[in-house]
Amino acid sequence: MNLKGLTVLICDDSILFRKQMKDFFTANNCTSIIEVTDGQEAIDAYKENKPDIVFLDIIMPNKTGIEAIKEIISYDSNAYIVMFSSAGTHQYLKDAILAGAHDFLQKPFDPYLVETIIEKYFLSQGGN
Repeated sequence: MNLKGLTVLICDDSILFRKQMKDFFTANNCTSIIEVTDGQEAIDAYKENKPDIVFLDIIMPNKTGIEAIKEIISYDSNAYIVMFSSAGTHQYLKDAILAGAHDFLQKPFDPYLVETIIEKYFLSQGGN
């Protein structure tokens, strides 16, 4: 998978999860990776960088992922956001989708699932 030219925003308060995601994208030739640690930083980074795809944890300090997705979507209704959480409940999934998420990933990190999400993203953009 060649992700050169893709800009990715990874938002998680877990340094380990951010590293796993960053390593995945780096291994797939993505050179534009933005890392942040909470919902407010995600909102600010989105507005500043307008990434192609956002990976956003649900449970974080300052602002939750649900609060962040609502603000990002109100700023840009076309934002492509994927929510993830280790606390995988149906309510979180429902809240994420209702807030505007395109997909939902369950932790721990699974490169196959991330690859599947990226393929869905490209299909939604016209099959790059």
